[in-house]
Amino acid sequence: MKIEINALTDYLFEIPQTESMNVPAQVYATQSMIDAIHQEGSLRQLMHMAQLPGVKAALAMPDIHSGYGFPIGGVAAFDWQTGIISPGGVGYDINCGVRLIRSLLEKQDIMPHMDMLLNTFFQQIPVGAGSKKKN
Repeated sequence: MKIEINALTDYLFEIPQTESMNVPAQVYATQSMIDAIHQEGSLRQLMHMAQLPGVKAALAMPDIHSGYGFPIGGVAAFDWQTGIISPGGVGYDINCGVRLIRSLLEKQDIMPHMDMLLNTFFQQIPVGAGSKKKN
């Protein structure tokens, strides 16, 4: 079944919101990429992302292709009160640049220490090509 997808700009395409979707789904790509993506199946996964509780945006980056649940290259934004946290959206690559941690800390506990925390993370966790941990 062909999925309806409309060009909003030369590089932004949208699958209109259907009855089962909470938001429209958007794809950043070229027209030739969209033609190839249509054949591959990941647009259906993107539409499923747009059905999740509390979803505010369902997006796909130009590297979109089929994944396990979410498409690879899929990005979802959720309402912090009514949405979900979906580590399954990352699939089997949870250590591929994406981290999830559960804590009893509240936002107000962390905010006064945010600069120190971020600096420590960047010192201790390799990021990007050629980076090295500092100990």
